[in-house]
Amino acid sequence: MSLKIAVLLGGTSAERDVSLVTGRGIAKALSDKGHRVTAIDCAFGDQVITDWEVDSNEIIRVDHSDIEKRKAELDKNLLKTLDYLIQEKFDVTFIALHGGYGENGQLQAALDLIKMPYTGSQALSSGLGMDKNLSKILFQDVGVPTAPWLLITTETAFDKKAIENLGLPVVIKPNDQGSTVGLTIVKKAEEMETAIEKAFRFGKTVLAEKFIPGREMTVSMLDGKPLPVIEIIPEHGIYDYECKYQKGKSQYVVPAQISETVTESLQNFAIKAYQVLDCRHYARVDFRLQDNTLPFCLEVNTLPGMTPTSLVPKAAKAMGISFPDLVEKITYLAIQGE
Repeated sequence: MSLKIAVLLGGTSAERDVSLVTGRGIAKALSDKGHRVTAIDCAFGDQVITDWEVDSNEIIRVDHSDIEKRKAELDKNLLKTLDYLIQEKFDVTFIALHGGYGENGQLQAALDLIKMPYTGSQALSSGLGMDKNLSKILFQDVGVPTAPWLLITTETAFDKKAIENLGLPVVIKPNDQGSTVGLTIVKKAEEMETAIEKAFRFGKTVLAEKFIPGREMTVSMLDGKPLPVIEIIPEHGIYDYECKYQKGKSQYVVPAQISETVTESLQNFAIKAYQVLDCRHYARVDFRLQDNTLPFCLEVNTLPGMTPTSLVPKAAKAMGISFPDLVEKITYLAIQGE
């Protein structure tokens, strides 16, 4: 069945560049499967992107782009996007946005209002996934282990001693961003204020989280089921923005070389985290594995990347699912309302 599909990409968040790569890859894959695809940059309302070729060496920035600096102005263009979706009568929307209104539930709520089927989790689940503090509270409620943390609500008034009591090193990051945007690992107390100032440039609240030494693990979820565990071995020692999106900056082991017991533990915790946020269609649950046996859940990504280096496609490939088949399956789940 050939569908008329809108792929929403770009936007105004700090993760705009990642979204452009993700969205173009998705648009091309769905087109190759025979669907009628239109890629739309939400930063400019109804601007259609016709170049879908993805350069695996493309530089993905993390600094504030000119478009992000115009966020207050350009965010209003989302209304044009919604109007375009209504006028063109698309069958379904594939959300390829990252961060901002594309991932925090605002776009999802708007699409619900216009009765437009869309991929990924619904509004409340998306908002909970983006808010790391609330996610971690819910993780604790269902027995998913997560690192001790504190929420910092103001840039100028915070309890430095309480943060230090988490134990150095400590991770300082925006509470409502993804892709490690604005993240710093603080190893000395005198680095704290600079790290907090940096994190507040990308969010209204900041998380201070005890650093968990160990291995980077992730479990992708597809239609409620876990895919093979992936170990990430980043060049920088932590899976930061550059290591996520620049080719050759990380190695990936699929499936991860861990015991069957640890694999089952990670996958079971991923299912619990996915379910407690009431996610749907697909997601990715990130962990640190301490001493090769103790998992700590970092977060759930409700709209994980679909770039050439992204993890969900790697996990799906290990199950024999090609990238075009993967994005088509997600699209059909949205159409079916599952």
